[in-house]
Amino acid sequence: MATRKWLLAFGLLAAASPITAAQPELTPPTAPPGTPQTRYCMRVEASTGTRIELVECWTREEWAWQGVDVDKDWQKEGVGVQG
Repeated sequence: MATRKWLLAFGLLAAASPITAAQPELTPPTAPPGTPQTRYCMRVEASTGTRIELVECWTREEWAWQGVDVDKDWQKEGVGVQG
């Protein structure tokens, strides 16, 4: 019986810890500003037959050549910025 009380107390402490209360980091609604050489890393659709998530890092101009609006898709697909 005493073991149950200790487990219950430990469970309550773990549930109230700051780690569980931390909010996930939110992605900004648009891509951060940068220079023409800044590379924006975003998730891209994986090729057929694989479940591995693919991340590509290209400049705004390179994304535009692929038909991607970095500012529009950043919140959903953005991962990071290089340079």
